[in-house]
Amino acid sequence: MKIFVLGAGAWGTALALSAARNANRHSVTLWARDAAQVDAMRSSRCNARYLPGIALPGALQLSSGSLAAAGLAQQDLLVVATPMAGLRAMLTQLRTAQMPVVWLCKGFEAEREDSFGLLGHEVQAQVAPALQAGVLSGPSFALEVAQGKPTALVAASAFVPVREAMVEAFHSSSLRVYANDDVVGVEVGGAVKNVLAIATGLCDGLQLGLNARAALITRGLTEITRLGLALDARSETFMGLSGLGDLVLTATGDLSRNRRVGLALAQGKTLQQAVTELGHVAEGVYCARTVLQRSRRLDVEMPITECVVELLDGRLRPEQAVALLMGREPGTEVA
Repeated sequence: MKIFVLGAGAWGTALALSAARNANRHSVTLWARDAAQVDAMRSSRCNARYLPGIALPGALQLSSGSLAAAGLAQQDLLVVATPMAGLRAMLTQLRTAQMPVVWLCKGFEAEREDSFGLLGHEVQAQVAPALQAGVLSGPSFALEVAQGKPTALVAASAFVPVREAMVEAFHSSSLRVYANDDVVGVEVGGAVKNVLAIATGLCDGLQLGLNARAALITRGLTEITRLGLALDARSETFMGLSGLGDLVLTATGDLSRNRRVGLALAQGKTLQQAVTELGHVAEGVYCARTVLQRSRRLDVEMPITECVVELLDGRLRPEQAVALLMGREPGTEVA
């Protein structure tokens, strides 16, 4: 199978090298916009910026430059590994592709003049409606995938051939890939868990205890499910890998960028200081406001998300956010 990965950040690189380890089954190319980055990766056989110390398999091919000259028509699967902010532009370039196109980013697009904040499949419906497309998601840190540690992902698409292509490309002895046709549920889970991971990092940074962490994760899952159901997702999706699984990992794992933002805010650092120290994209910071705006359009209650937005915008201090959540009126658990 010929696989072309567009974007050489941590996650794109990790999936590309994971697939390239099966050189008897796949021919894998990793493409980056920055020619200097690709030259450095060729010489060192390592992506020193995003995955230092992880050797790139000899079979993994590296590419840069114009996509028009990259031979995309000969590929069996195109994988978009850009942040959410770059998805629209990349799908626009790929809108006439005849092979499956899938993306890895998790989040809502920022509001634009011509649209409110959209999920990945909604962006694709706008700019490349003819594509047979899907999303690969689930609880996964790029470093652990690159190290070959056991991981399980979800391949979501409305099209059976797209789901089958993702499973064929990435399923291996260390990476299990499960198919799912609930694209909305998979994308909502992947997007909103980033916001809730900021809240959980804040909780742990303030040393509120394990009881508080468990309560926050559980009620956070309720918020994810509420929004997903309002967008016509299936409830069972949120009890799976892209819902509960991704939330638990991102909220509690020390490799989580979004969790680290919450920890930094709890230490009294500004949002700008937290993001600068991180050095990488934390999608929850960029999509929190959009999640809240989308929930309000749908009349969906998301109090934890609302507190995170108030905190990020500097209208609440960490201790005030906790007091606000704990001071809410009593209610029934399933509401």
